[in-house]
Amino acid sequence: MSFELALKEVARSFTSDDGVELKIRAIESTDSKALLGFFKNLPAPELMFFKHRVTDPEVTEGWCSNITLESNLPLLALDEGKVVAVATLHQNKGGWKRHIGRISCSVLPKYRQKGIAGKLVQELVDIGRMAGLQKVEAEFIDKQEGGQKMFALLGFTHLVKLEEYVQDMQAINHDYVLMGMDLKTDEEYAGMG
Repeated sequence: MSFELALKEVARSFTSDDGVELKIRAIESTDSKALLGFFKNLPAPELMFFKHRVTDPEVTEGWCSNITLESNLPLLALDEGKVVAVATLHQNKGGWKRHIGRISCSVLPKYRQKGIAGKLVQELVDIGRMAGLQKVEAEFIDKQEGGQKMFALLGFTHLVKLEEYVQDMQAINHDYVLMGMDLKTDEEYAGMG
């Protein structure tokens, strides 16, 4: 089963821990400005956690004009049409890591500690399982302790930590942390492809 087919099983909305009704959907071609606004509303120090210059309009425009849900599935959480969280499941379709998905997630500060990140990540884990992935992983730098704790609560374990291995956008070295989870494919999905 592909990400796109598995996406049909995702909840369309949910209520955050503080009672806010949020919509969940995949990224659409018209989301460039909303995504840019989301990234510009993240605290500046957190922008170093991204591998791309997410506050550059060309980056979000590129993502929205080249949507490939079969290998790159961004889920958005929206509060009254405003993007408040983004979680993405990536998969290489070939090569030696084709059976592993990579998940990332960001939430606006005002919406943190409300179960939103956990809900989006769990949806992506379920999509990965339905799509036949055997493992999912998440990458962090050492300072992303909150994210590591949340992923651990969902069943991810620490796989490796490499000291001073990666650099942020300001060329400052950080420890690289890789967390992962084995997916037990449900028998009902095992024969689908």
